[in-house]
Amino acid sequence: MTGMHMNIAQRQNSSVSPRLQQAVRLLQMSSLDFAAMVRASLSRNPFLEAEESDETDDGAEVLAAEADSAQQQAQALDGPLDDTAEDEHDPWQSPATGGTQSSSGDEDFSALDSARVQTTLGDHLRGQLNVLNLTARDRALAGAIVEALDDDGYLRVPLDQLLDDGALSPAPADDEWRIALRRVQALDPAGVGARSVAECLQRQLPAIANAPLRALAARIVADHLAALAARQLRGLAGLLGEPLERIEAACDAIRRLDPRPGWRVGSASAAYVVPDVIVRKRHGVWRVRLNPAVMPRVRMNQHYAQLFRAHRTAQHREMAGQLQDARWTLRNVEQRFATIQQIAEAIVRRQSHFLEFGAMAMKPMGLRDIADELGVHESTVSRATHDKYMATPLGVFELKHFFSRAMISTNGRACSGTAIRGLVEEMIHAEGAHAPLSDAAITRQLAEQGLVVARRTVTKYRQMLRIDAVEKRRRA
Repeated sequence: MTGMHMNIAQRQNSSVSPRLQQAVRLLQMSSLDFAAMVRASLSRNPFLEAEESDETDDGAEVLAAEADSAQQQAQALDGPLDDTAEDEHDPWQSPATGGTQSSSGDEDFSALDSARVQTTLGDHLRGQLNVLNLTARDRALAGAIVEALDDDGYLRVPLDQLLDDGALSPAPADDEWRIALRRVQALDPAGVGARSVAECLQRQLPAIANAPLRALAARIVADHLAALAARQLRGLAGLLGEPLERIEAACDAIRRLDPRPGWRVGSASAAYVVPDVIVRKRHGVWRVRLNPAVMPRVRMNQHYAQLFRAHRTAQHREMAGQLQDARWTLRNVEQRFATIQQIAEAIVRRQSHFLEFGAMAMKPMGLRDIADELGVHESTVSRATHDKYMATPLGVFELKHFFSRAMISTNGRACSGTAIRGLVEEMIHAEGAHAPLSDAAITRQLAEQGLVVARRTVTKYRQMLRIDAVEKRRRA
């Protein structure tokens, strides 16, 4: 008979508390998402209030003063409300230097309040139709065409399929559809309502002021659009019996036309980035400061907190939880921006040559390099650089842009992939218009400079730079 036994064993498991999970999640948020979270906390927690300020920040001194103020607010009313809340570990190690924890802003104003309401292409065209003196039937036909346009502004559906049978009585004739189409094509933007690329460009040809050049461009668009796309300029000159210079001028004029006129109105593809960090050089030193526009300005409502402390009873557990949440919100704001500030400063120290000389001076750098320097975990660096942006004199870059693996050259020196990509871009920009460099030729030139890179890697870099292949760059 098998007996029952009881064994006692000690095990060490790592568990992540809900507070720690929240702090990690908040660090990874974008600035807009984090600001929305803080606004939600302000609306539901009476112990939090938006800090009002009419000062304009243009220096690290003001930011440092705000940091001290926020740190004092986060430590207000210290002393746990229960024995477990304060035992949870912070998600990041205590920073060696204080960061900025507050921001300028107004509790009654949000960047979303100034956002323009998006106007769609259909709204734009219908607004123009409404001012025309049209009968109800003509307006219905033109409206049916507008509804059928795609995002590029093209009509890709046959006219006789735009309305269901019986929608109009009598059924529209072909001439009525053609008149309605001409009405739509006469609207702004020019080229809208076209059924092909050639028709779209033809509708925009009147924008070419030079009449002889416009006539030559019309011949190219009508009969030789494929040769234009392939940049076979020398062949076009032979076919049309025109000098190469005139062909080049006509093709340049055509390329200035818009093959996707619908994108001019209501395009949702444009995404605006607000930098989290601003880098500027002052007195020969690169200075890093947080962007006050993306930092929620929040503080503890001392009056409510003191009243609660004076009248707290066992029946006020819900209020006690809200006060604890207020403390954690302030601490998360402080830790988030202090961590971003420290990591941005470490990046700038290591990539100062990039800021001075451009992409080809980028040094290889990994997450571990920053983590080891700051004494934090790699995952903290990864989360703090996710969806965060830095404004520099060279442009706005995602923080992850500054990380790239090392590629060893033949002389043993390390080079970053970003630097090689910048070198590829410079080679292509310096190439001859009639003898562009192929990816294989670029690979050979890199090898001559001691950089052994695979051809497929050069192709990947060229595609990342959004540069056409050699066939499309060649002007024959």
